[in-house]
Amino acid sequence: VGNIIKSDASRKFIVVSAPGKRHKEDTKMTDLLIDLGNAIIHGEPTDEHVKNMMDRFEEIVTGLELSKKMLEEFSESLQQARQLTDDPASLMDAVKAIGEDSSAKLLSAYLNTIGVKAAYVNPQEAGIILSDEPGNARILPESYDKIYELREREEVLVIPGFFGYTKDGKLVTFSRGGSDITGSIIAAGVKATLYENFTDVDSVYTVNPSFVPNPKKITKLTYKEMRELSYAGFSVFHDEALMPAYHAKIPVAIKNTNNPTAEGTLIVAERELNGQIVTGIASDTGFCTI
Repeated sequence: VGNIIKSDASRKFIVVSAPGKRHKEDTKMTDLLIDLGNAIIHGEPTDEHVKNMMDRFEEIVTGLELSKKMLEEFSESLQQARQLTDDPASLMDAVKAIGEDSSAKLLSAYLNTIGVKAAYVNPQEAGIILSDEPGNARILPESYDKIYELREREEVLVIPGFFGYTKDGKLVTFSRGGSDITGSIIAAGVKATLYENFTDVDSVYTVNPSFVPNPKKITKLTYKEMRELSYAGFSVFHDEALMPAYHAKIPVAIKNTNNPTAEGTLIVAERELNGQIVTGIASDTGFCTI
């Protein structure tokens, strides 16, 4: 990720998700945090949950040769979130957000060690103002003018995805897939020329590669086509995630973090038709769509 950011000086706004799986049988950080949140809400022991997460973060901090102080910060965040026991929904949002928040702090610290002048920006400071709907918050229109001011900053800005704050300063999260939503909102707010979404596939394919071997890659498709396909089980994007970028007419490039030079897929407002009638095929239990 550091090399991707370093290789192109026009990548100025970086939105991160929480650490994912290290291998197939592993558990995502967000799922570990949800388990912790449930344990707190139900009054169950939490030591084992906390240890699992601290071990995970220690592995990252040590691997990147960052200051051990970051582990203290992470531990402090966990302590603060655990104080919100009077409101289970707020507690769960605060606990879940720690994954993205810590990820952003880690990445900004790491970028500075490899010669990229970077700064962590909390979503509240960035101007991500959301509706008071824990676990399913929506962006408020007044956010965009505030987000635009981020363009005045010189550093590469690293912003945690998935959460923001209400007008009253309460932390709330988007629904699952929320880091894609934050990326889309930031792209729209700063009026970016391109929103790159780095994932774990080289491109969007005409059909799910786990069903059909070697399907064709889709190099360009429209927002409308992407939305239709994602309704029916295309799992590259949460179907609401692209709406802010779509309304701002910002093209979205889907790229592979582990193979960043691959062409990827470009999602645009309009495209010239290439004579192929079918763009992609997707299905979900109960219906399919072409």
